[in-house]
Amino acid sequence: MKHSLAPIVAGLLFAAPAAAQAPVRIGLSAPLSGPDAAYGQGLRQGAEQAVADLNRAGGGRPKFALVPVDDAGEARQAVATAKRFTADGVRFVIGPFESGAVAAAAPVYEEAGAVMIAPGATYAPLTGRGFGTLFRLAPSDTQQGRAAGSYLAKAFAGRRVAILNDRSTYGRGLAEAVAAQFKEAGTPEVLFDGFPRGTRDLSDLVGRLKAARVEAVYFGGLAPEAATLVRALREAGIAAPLVASDGILDPAFAAIAGPAGEGTVMTLPPDPPRLPEPKGGKAPARSAEAESVAASGYAAVEILAQALERARGADPKAGRIPDGRKVAEALHGTQPVRTILGPVGFDERGDRASGAVTVRVWRRTPDGRLDYAGNDISGP
Repeated sequence: MKHSLAPIVAGLLFAAPAAAQAPVRIGLSAPLSGPDAAYGQGLRQGAEQAVADLNRAGGGRPKFALVPVDDAGEARQAVATAKRFTADGVRFVIGPFESGAVAAAAPVYEEAGAVMIAPGATYAPLTGRGFGTLFRLAPSDTQQGRAAGSYLAKAFAGRRVAILNDRSTYGRGLAEAVAAQFKEAGTPEVLFDGFPRGTRDLSDLVGRLKAARVEAVYFGGLAPEAATLVRALREAGIAAPLVASDGILDPAFAAIAGPAGEGTVMTLPPDPPRLPEPKGGKAPARSAEAESVAASGYAAVEILAQALERARGADPKAGRIPDGRKVAEALHGTQPVRTILGPVGFDERGDRASGAVTVRVWRRTPDGRLDYAGNDISGP
């Protein structure tokens, strides 16, 4: 009799009203100040709305509470935030946003068994360091580089392509991913080269590109250098289109490149969906930067909530709120979870299994601006 009642008692505890339980705290480590503050505020708004929507929906789930902390996008503050969260028993975290901050904070969360959903970190090696509790939502630089390489290999098959970078870890990683895709396609590049950030005189490099008779140029790097490069190409009479990543998704590209930027191709994640209208209120005004990541903040909460349910269902004896490592196990190699971004699944490294990447082209608008919105040329 004693043994036969045990599962029933466990089931009753498992189904206890969420109101009797303390809310599950979800930490948000984000740049709420500093140069990336608009992104941090977007993540906060998305996560706050997701928490409110989940709590309103009820359904026997535990309640959630968001604990936002400003890490200013800096590695040192991200580590301090990680230590604060883990010391306070917070085992579920959204952020940090920047790759450098994620790299610095990840060991702290890993040691504590805290799950972290990184919404914006793209640096490819992050998920190759054996962190079992780190998951990323954005396509990695490798995924973007391979998408660009696939585009180039199809659109410029049998033609002369150069691969350049800004000699940073970020830029070279992108360029190497493009080169790897080219190698698989059996069409090696005619030139692999680079130049440091801040370089203004590209005459020697442009001379080599002209001598190589390039018909397309890939550039791994950021907006100012990409704009300088494309202007130098056009001034030298080289019409080869420039292909880059969302590292050029910056007003500086259009401002510096001017008309020379026409026709530049860029890989980037698909446009994010808008958040659902909040119940009983109006959505706050958001900047373009905030809007671009708000859905990721919302989805990160959805992922954590569903992973908690999976872990809890797999081992109800573990308690109402499972250990963070159990929650991480529930995300590795399982069926995708349903989110505002669509189905999201993760591979054994913690990378998003379907790191979708679109291809856009920058065009001049009727009013003379340089823009990429709506100019999707994916799948050539």
